[in-house]
Amino acid sequence: MYDKLQIFQVAFGLATHANARQARISGNVANADTPGYRAHDLKPFAETYRAKSAGTAMRSTRDAHRMLSEDTALQMQVIDRAGPSAPNGNTVSLETEMMHATEVRQAHEMALSVYQTSLGILRTSIGRR
Repeated sequence: MYDKLQIFQVAFGLATHANARQARISGNVANADTPGYRAHDLKPFAETYRAKSAGTAMRSTRDAHRMLSEDTALQMQVIDRAGPSAPNGNTVSLETEMMHATEVRQAHEMALSVYQTSLGILRTSIGRR
């Protein structure tokens, strides 16, 4: 029953997405002066998760209980971030990258908060605090 709870899978997916997105942002910042470099990003987590869970059928684990499928692996797609380019063809804006880095930090903190809260609820439910 406690083997693969959906809330932990979603929190893990959000943290994984934040990690991969931060790596993309770091790559963009590292190539801010590279001529012709195009800024990259990942599709938002909500779109990625929604696309993955849209085709997932409900399954019954017992008569009174229904749950989403356990297959929650996310397919993170890299996209080119459109924007004005510098005279050398580079599309990286350091200000934009810093804003995106802040978004990623907030997403990661939310994933950790969901995980910690869910773990506390789970511990309380089994009588271990």
